[in-house]
Amino acid sequence: MSNFHLLFYIRKQKNYKGGAMPIYMRITVSGKRADISIGRDCDPIKWNNHAGRAIGTKEEIKALNNYLDSLQAKLRNAHQVLIDTNQQVTTESLQNQFTGKNQKSRFLMALFKEHNAKVKALIGNGFEPNTLKGYNTSVKHLTGFLQEKYGKTDIEISQLNHSFITDFDFYLKANCKITGVSAAKYIKHLKKIVNHCLANGWLKQNPFINFKSTAKAKERTYLTQQELDAITNKKFVVDRLSQVRDVFVFCCYTGLSYADVKKLTRNEIGTGMDGDKWIFTSRQKTDTSSRIPLLPVALEMLERYQDHPQCENKGLVLPVLSNQKMNAYLKEIADLSNVFKHLTFHLARHTFATTVTLSNNVPIETVSKMLGHTNIKTTQHYAKILDMKVSKDMALLKEKYKAGAF
Repeated sequence: MSNFHLLFYIRKQKNYKGGAMPIYMRITVSGKRADISIGRDCDPIKWNNHAGRAIGTKEEIKALNNYLDSLQAKLRNAHQVLIDTNQQVTTESLQNQFTGKNQKSRFLMALFKEHNAKVKALIGNGFEPNTLKGYNTSVKHLTGFLQEKYGKTDIEISQLNHSFITDFDFYLKANCKITGVSAAKYIKHLKKIVNHCLANGWLKQNPFINFKSTAKAKERTYLTQQELDAITNKKFVVDRLSQVRDVFVFCCYTGLSYADVKKLTRNEIGTGMDGDKWIFTSRQKTDTSSRIPLLPVALEMLERYQDHPQCENKGLVLPVLSNQKMNAYLKEIADLSNVFKHLTFHLARHTFATTVTLSNNVPIETVSKMLGHTNIKTTQHYAKILDMKVSKDMALLKEKYKAGAF
């Protein structure tokens, strides 16, 4: 273990005519020394050369000595870091560790682009193209913000603070005209980079500590049972419309997303512990397992495509077109079924969560498991909008009170 010696002293300048003189700290390792100005001064009359401290009991003297003590503690810490990381202790290495010159400058946008490059390399192996698209949009917005606010294209991560976060949030909403929910998503992307910096010890303080998003989740639209029945029972002249409707209805009764139903194979349909047919799959978005008992309507949809050439050749459950084509046909299906809602596959998933399951007293934990949610809070968003279920539950409670059941 290398030893070092620290000395605080005052240095008399040329042509000295009296008054306070600058204080220096001298670091000595193995006979080699380095002198650093500490940016403070002291009158020679009030300085103890032997102790390396100012003399006196006034507050200003106490403050100066406390500062010198803190520098001494900081140097000891710097020395310990060099020892712990198996670095050679020299005058230069100790000085660099003390002053922070050892620390590599890291820039926000450079780190963000490095992160996105890794996501791109992992597409199909934990990440989806849409995820990368969102991160790239975050880079675009942050670049615009830095140019607008600071007149530069990048910024050192050490400059990130609470003000930076709140200003970026305001920029997204005011300049980019982005909704609160979307702005929260881009802020979340930034937070991921910040957490990466904190985990590596590149940031000493978390700029998100006192930041809280005020965005409220957008109320999810879903089909009522009456609307779902109207679409399910509608007879279409065009086969393509019937096919798209069947896939949509299947998703309404299973909760599968477009990506999940598109990749669903016949091998993922099996027999559950109850002896009935189940779906055993994993969500493409989160790679979490999803096990769903097949309801009669969903089974009926599957049986219609047992002999479909495309399904047989590829081992798929249903013939699913591109998302763009499916959504275009869904608009026509809604019009012909007299349903005045914008049909999408997200809406099918919402319908499963609300109308098909939660409204029929399926416990929220069960619904969360079937949807493949990693956090039950995500499922709770659906429960908040079920005014119909609240009405039914309260109606039962009213009847109990009327009957004197309590």
